[in-house]
Amino acid sequence: MPAAAHSAPKTLLVLGDSLSAEYGLGRGTGWVALLEQRLKQQKIDVTIVNASISGETTIGGKTRLPALLSKHAPAVVIIELGANDALRGLQLSDTKANLQAMIDMARQAKAKVLLVGMQIPPNYGPDYTRQFANLFPQAAQQNKLALVPFLLQNVADKPALFQADHLHPIEQAQPTLLDNVWPHLKPLVK
Repeated sequence: MPAAAHSAPKTLLVLGDSLSAEYGLGRGTGWVALLEQRLKQQKIDVTIVNASISGETTIGGKTRLPALLSKHAPAVVIIELGANDALRGLQLSDTKANLQAMIDMARQAKAKVLLVGMQIPPNYGPDYTRQFANLFPQAAQQNKLALVPFLLQNVADKPALFQADHLHPIEQAQPTLLDNVWPHLKPLVK
């Protein structure tokens, strides 16, 4: 293999929903764009492919992931999906199975996986809310994966950090989202 092939940057694939797709934000101001800046500042040679789509569910991510893995051959895959499943009241067993399928696909493609945990408002009922929040740490533990416990940590409890829809964080919250992801991602990209 030519020497140049060894020096090519690693690719990091972000498979997420509106929280990673800059919904309602100015272009280049979301946490994924801030991650790109941080990687450059720290001289970590990683190319980011943000394949996040607003409204994406785990079934959508599962459907799109094989082509993304084939096209980009990522070294790391961040899976930030599941919130839209819960907001639509989808079966938790389906969400769990879809997350597992995406983890399996990424691993078969020799990528490291970072799972991003999510929580939903309590108005979905205590059982559903608790079971949904537990999906992510259970999947991470079962698969021995890195886990961001809760993407919206230190944001969810601050209404002023949300857009008018009360679901999507504003630009000023994006550095906090990145800070929630970074300590769990950094060991995977070093």
